[in-house]
Amino acid sequence: MTSYDTAIAAAKAISGKIGLDIQVIEITDISVLADYMVIATGNSSTHVKALADEVEYQLDKAGVSVSHIEGYRSNSWILLDYIDVIVNVFSEEARQFYDLDRLWQDGKPVDLTGVVD
Repeated sequence: MTSYDTAIAAAKAISGKIGLDIQVIEITDISVLADYMVIATGNSSTHVKALADEVEYQLDKAGVSVSHIEGYRSNSWILLDYIDVIVNVFSEEARQFYDLDRLWQDGKPVDLTGVVD
């Protein structure tokens, strides 16, 4: 599975659990951290956890194991590191505070038409 496929699968998993404002940003040309950054919002701390769990479950099922997880106990920002893809699931307040959308604005947004609802 390519890093693009992993990012799209993560976006689909989040969408399937009604994640909000899902963004996939290609950062290959602007960072050595990863190829793609996935950013999404949950509507409660329980929802944030459920979204992160679903991403981990769906990608594991596809044969892609998470390398590292941060913030699982906080439930306001959970980061799943898949080496070439970093998935960030935020509460609405945390997403506004950390503003990763602005931080990665020089990346290339991936068109998710037909991928997420």
